[in-house]
Order: sequence, then structure tokens, then C-alpha cells
Amino acid sequence: MRYIAGVILKNMKKCVFSGTFDPPTKGHEKIIKTCLEIFDEVVVAVMVNPDKTPLLTENERETLLKKLFADEKRVKICVFYGAAVDLMERENTNFYVRGVRDCIDFEFENRNYYASKKLKNNLIEIYIPAEQENLHISSTAVRTSVRFKKEYLQYIPASIQNDLLEMLKNKN
Repeated sequence: MRYIAGVILKNMKKCVFSGTFDPPTKGHEKIIKTCLEIFDEVVVAVMVNPDKTPLLTENERETLLKKLFADEKRVKICVFYGAAVDLMERENTNFYVRGVRDCIDFEFENRNYYASKKLKNNLIEIYIPAEQENLHISSTAVRTSVRFKKEYLQYIPASIQNDLLEMLKNKN
């Protein structure tokens, strides 16, 4: 059993944290580290969204995340084609973690929660707020900076910066 703020938490063995991670940022890293304080295992899923045109391939994103958490055996990285609720069923967990930076993120995630809850009625969604120093960090900001050749490395975890630069070099 786990105790957080005087509450006993049972069955918090595993959660799913999914996203496009295009590319993974310091904000993503912090959310995953926070999950590790709560859960025994964190399944980080690079979701493939056919409606998006990513900067990096799903395999490149998976590679960056695997390197970022290479020393953490409790983090499982995968690429997933489909709905997050299907991944949760496959992973046998009801816990779905979402990171939120502001009220716009919260409203978006909350709408998705109600839609997902109809597909998986035992879904338990957990919102983890971004740290203040990460409020402005997003993969979109990084992609925009890359396209306009502006500085962005301060948003990327140091351990994967060189790998990202190498991947981007091959894109030009």
C-alpha cells in the first residue's frame, strides 16, 4: 500500500502515460518521474496519430524516450497504434496519466476523459500539473523553433539533446 497526503492508495501498480512526444521534452520527463513516485511501473506510449505530421518518426521518438529512461527499469516504452483505452486494456491498468500546463490543457484533457470513460468505464484519469518552470515548454514550441532555426535545446533533457540534433541533421 502507498500513502499520499494521508490517503491509502491500493492497486496503483501501473499507469499509462501516452502522447506523441514529438520530441520528448523536460516537461514529459518530469511527468514520468512524478509517475514513478506513485506507481510501480509506468508505460510510456508513443501514440501514432494519422492526423498529425510529426517532425520525428515514431521509432525516433521511442529511441529518445528509451535513452532518457535507460537506467529506469520501471519505465516501459512502446509505440502504439490505436486508442489509449485499448493500450490500457492490454497493459491491464485503469490508471491513465495526463500532464496539464494550464486551463486550456485541462479543458482539452477533461473533454477527452469523458469520451474515454464511455469506452472504458473503470478508467481513472490522473492529472499531473506541470512545474512552474515547465509551463511554457511544449513539443509544439520545439517543432516551431526547429522549423524557424531558433534555440530550443533548453526544453530538451540534456541526456538526449545530442541524439535529437543528430536525428534532425538527417532531416535537412
